[in-house]
Amino acid sequence: MDEKISKQRIRSITGGSIGNLVEWYDWYTYSAFAIYFSASFFPEGNQTAQLLQAAGIFALGFIMRPIGGWLIGLLSDRRGRKYAMTISVVLMSLGSLMIAVVPTYQTIGVFAPILLLVARLLQGLSVGGEYGVSATYLSEVATPAHRGFYSSFQYVTLVGGQIAALGVQLVLQFVLLTDAQLHAWGWRIPFALGGALSLMAFYIRSQLHETNAFLEVQEKKSISQNIFKDLIQHPKAVLTVIGLTLGGTLAFYTYTTYMQKFLVNSVGLPKQDATLLSFVALIIFALLQPAFGSLSDKIGRKPLLIAFGISGTLLTVPILTSMIHLTEYWEIFSLMLFALVIVTGYTSINAVVKAELFPASIRTMGVGLPYAVTVAVFGGTAEYVALWFKKIGSESYFFYYIAGCIFISLIVYLFMDETKQKNEMQKEMDG
Repeated sequence: MDEKISKQRIRSITGGSIGNLVEWYDWYTYSAFAIYFSASFFPEGNQTAQLLQAAGIFALGFIMRPIGGWLIGLLSDRRGRKYAMTISVVLMSLGSLMIAVVPTYQTIGVFAPILLLVARLLQGLSVGGEYGVSATYLSEVATPAHRGFYSSFQYVTLVGGQIAALGVQLVLQFVLLTDAQLHAWGWRIPFALGGALSLMAFYIRSQLHETNAFLEVQEKKSISQNIFKDLIQHPKAVLTVIGLTLGGTLAFYTYTTYMQKFLVNSVGLPKQDATLLSFVALIIFALLQPAFGSLSDKIGRKPLLIAFGISGTLLTVPILTSMIHLTEYWEIFSLMLFALVIVTGYTSINAVVKAELFPASIRTMGVGLPYAVTVAVFGGTAEYVALWFKKIGSESYFFYYIAGCIFISLIVYLFMDETKQKNEMQKEMDG
């Protein structure tokens, strides 16, 4: 019986993680290929201006994330985690397929960026709900003693989605297409691939089993009839999610999605080399997640968060400033990797910490909605703010902005409760 349960748990974590990977591949493909398609959707201008416009739509996509966190969270807490995850992946597929076929600005004028925005809003709706429901699902199917380890696979696959996007880009850059072909039409290929993969993820998720935590809520007829009202009765948990996320999400998006553009636009690397360095660094970053998650199961969640907070506050400005002036690739790569190791203190465990703060009846909403709002304000605008500071000739201000936000999160880490043993999930298990 125990062996059967163990196999079922592994199958659930694998299935949930694969779906998460495909969703984030679709989301990050936009960022990875913006350097190629930005000229297709906006009027002629310099590279920074076109990237700024593409980053603007990237940021606007984040506006839908709080709505997605609310909508998908509502479906998850009322209809089940499995049901909500299948809806999420369908929305992502529609957005990717739209981008793959939208005509260029030269063909349909202003309607091109409008349709691009609509597609991105659909993806934002999807990914806004994806974080909360996948974090909840993976945390609920994990064993208590290894919850940090198992839930860390959310970021393994989240980063894995970006790795997959960059991998496709590398194949297109170095093997299949010329630079001119990529700018002309080749950038559409990864979006078409993402749409198809999302349909495959829909099938995988439709075969998953529901979590025991939600089934118990159903059985006890304790499904919340007013989830938002019940959520605001946990103000400390909601504010903890916001504060915990603020610095972490800004650092994450800076060192992952924005880093490729930073290497091209600020450090001065060729596009192909920037892609390759990002690709290798992110593979190592993904592999670090389970190691740090497992460490949190032994020493607790707070020590990792505090280590990230202190290191991020003190070292962000020196790291990014130094990278601009370096010319040796191994030095640039070493600093990239060092920064990602620091960020792992947040990424590896932030999902499980949030899931441990809320009861099962409002868990997805509690994890997803305040997180989505914070990410929309800080993570989604990271590229735009960075490029804006660069455009006005004050790029270093962005570095101090990141460090300041991480410092605010550090204060939260210092005063929050340790959730490893004393948490809502454990209360439910204790009855």
